[in-house]
Amino acid sequence: MVYFIVFLPLLGSIIAGFWGRRLGDKLSLYLTSTLLLISMTLSWITFWQLSSNHVDKVYPLMEWMNVGDFNVVWSLRYDMLSAVMMIVITTVSAMVHIYSIGYMSHDNSKPRFMSYLSLFTFAMLMLVTSDNLIQLFFGWEGVGLASYLLIGFWYHKPSAHTAAMKAFIVNRVGDFGFILGIIAIYSVFGSLYFDEIFSDVEGLHKLSIVMLGFKINVIELIAILLFIGAMGKSAQIGLHTWLPDAMEGPTPVSALIHAATMVTAGVFLVCRMSPLLEFAPFALNVITIVGAMTAIFAATIGLTQFDIKRVIAYSTCSQLGYMFFAAGVSAYPASMFHLTTHAFFKALLFLGAGSVIHAMSDEQDMRKMGGIWKKIPITYALMWVGSLALAGIPFFAGYYSKDLILEAAWAASSNSGYFAFWLGCLAAFLTAFYSWRVLLLTFHGNFNSSKEVLDHVHESPFVMLIPLFVLALGAIFSGWYFYNDFVGYNWKEFWGNSIFISEKHKAFKLAHYVPLWVKYLPIFLAILGILCAYLFYVLNPNLPKILSKKFYPIYNLFFNKWYFDELYDYLFVKSFIKFGNYFWKKGDEGTIDRFGPNGISKLVKIISSKSIIIQSGYIYHYAFAMLIGLVVLITWLLLDYGI
Repeated sequence: MVYFIVFLPLLGSIIAGFWGRRLGDKLSLYLTSTLLLISMTLSWITFWQLSSNHVDKVYPLMEWMNVGDFNVVWSLRYDMLSAVMMIVITTVSAMVHIYSIGYMSHDNSKPRFMSYLSLFTFAMLMLVTSDNLIQLFFGWEGVGLASYLLIGFWYHKPSAHTAAMKAFIVNRVGDFGFILGIIAIYSVFGSLYFDEIFSDVEGLHKLSIVMLGFKINVIELIAILLFIGAMGKSAQIGLHTWLPDAMEGPTPVSALIHAATMVTAGVFLVCRMSPLLEFAPFALNVITIVGAMTAIFAATIGLTQFDIKRVIAYSTCSQLGYMFFAAGVSAYPASMFHLTTHAFFKALLFLGAGSVIHAMSDEQDMRKMGGIWKKIPITYALMWVGSLALAGIPFFAGYYSKDLILEAAWAASSNSGYFAFWLGCLAAFLTAFYSWRVLLLTFHGNFNSSKEVLDHVHESPFVMLIPLFVLALGAIFSGWYFYNDFVGYNWKEFWGNSIFISEKHKAFKLAHYVPLWVKYLPIFLAILGILCAYLFYVLNPNLPKILSKKFYPIYNLFFNKWYFDELYDYLFVKSFIKFGNYFWKKGDEGTIDRFGPNGISKLVKIISSKSIIIQSGYIYHYAFAMLIGLVVLITWLLLDYGI
């Protein structure tokens, strides 16, 4: 059954990609969507089976690589960690496929789009079912390729193919660290299979190397390198700049990439490598701090953006920060719990935003919206559900998972844990604020566009609303439904050997026993954020303008995304262009060409021009030259024989 789950999306991708034009748009749309629905159904069936029998399995496919002692078998690893990821991926992807039937109805390349979606899903499934790091890297890069194709789907737009290139290149920066981590693992453990790595890590956790005069623990170094790869894929601070630009792709792409699949690959990698990370305390502290900084950093940017999709994209970036600092305090089940609940309500918000954009004639600027809730009441109600879950309001999905992460951070009783807790609480307030900022600017107040656009505003077709209802069920019930299994007292029985927490790290165990104020503070801050948003955008709509002018430097910093793009442009892009021009002029043209092909050709030209002089055309000149040559030859022979 696992084979069908993984390869049905690939089959759909191949059929729609190669024979989509022959089959026609409608058949391509329904075929790929049907195959994803089957894959989703099988994922849930196998998940429930594994939940009851707890028997992990590895399904071999074929021998992939065999070079000397290095042997890699392509196989599918099915344990609880991969099972959870599979239900998340296939459910969100199936809903996105169905949604795309309506959303992409006016596009001229529907089969190509559906092929890319299915290819992306297959690559992600290969990633989460990998049994070794080589296979995981194959899925990792496959996801990167598919995201490049999807972000740049409307390649006729310069902004789209620029965003696709940016996503591809920034991810390669993180992937370089990931590759170095894989090489280091093979050098130390002599294997790339997870079971073999995890069984040997305890005996090698004190192994050190000397680098640049510093003694470095090898396991710590490997953990940091792997985390760099995770930072790129999961858009953590520093390697996040590709994520907002990825909004140039169609809205279903945004939901698929930013909700449950590509951006969660880094979180999955960290949780999969938990048996190794548990012996790298410094790396765990780094993960905690980076995750906490990402949570607050992205939330501050979300306060000031006006593109509805970009606000939700920065929200994703912020929520990924929560997942990482949960893993950093060794609360891996809480991290996976939030990954699961977040997938439902964030996909709901993205597809809900797509429904708004569809109703507004492709308008994405919230300043040109307002007062449309009566025209699209279903979308409005579903956006409320997603926003309540995102803000962590009881008893929606986000309340269960996000609050548990904050409780685990406090229970860690470490400097990095307290740092993550307080930044996470502040981010919770900002999250509620910008969530209701989106709702109020989009659906309430006065309409700020033309009457022609207002007359066109209408509810989305039923085929686009069905996925929203399904995701809304997840946004409401997934936290309550999964809580006991994922993070309850029997979490070890549920996760089995797929997640490991050292006995030394007690944050996750103690998270259930934190003081009451720790439990209630995030709820209070979320409600306060909602009330502040209501004050700013309903009771006193001039307040945002007044404060943005009064605190202009801070507002400008947030609005310009902390100037990361400008900084990278100055440090890397322009610097590399200057270096390139210098080496082009001085190195290539001034040295290589000058003394190489250009120099040789110039020398030949000079010699040829001088040789032309002796080509007079007179016979006696040639005879005289022959005579001189003969005299020189005879003289040389006489001298050679000593005569």
